[in-house]
Amino acid sequence: MNWYLAKIIYRIVCGDGEHTAQFDEQLRLIAATDEEQAFIKAIEIGEKEEDNFMNMRKETVYWQFINVAELYRLSDLIDGAELYSNIRETENADHYIDTTHKKAAHIQEKTTHRLLQLI
Repeated sequence: MNWYLAKIIYRIVCGDGEHTAQFDEQLRLIAATDEEQAFIKAIEIGEKEEDNFMNMRKETVYWQFINVAELYRLSDLIDGAELYSNIRETENADHYIDTTHKKAAHIQEKTTHRLLQLI
């Protein structure tokens, strides 16, 4: 079993969404046999943890899973290593989402390429 660090991206939409785009970038620790399984598990976590709730102003807040933007194999778990969640605001939400999807596609392409080399 190997350990991977996956960056899972969520978009946070409050009410009608007429606000600066916000994204939550979460680093998650994933145990998997290989990179492909780690990527699939990270997507499953992202989809499972989509959520919505009412805020104090009685507006619905949505946490929408976007994709897995980064995936790193960890050779060793280091005591005291920092894992973080970062909320990002951006004026161009579509660009941020497009970049996230491109990063995810790159991870998938790399994994597929490695599998084809083994065949």
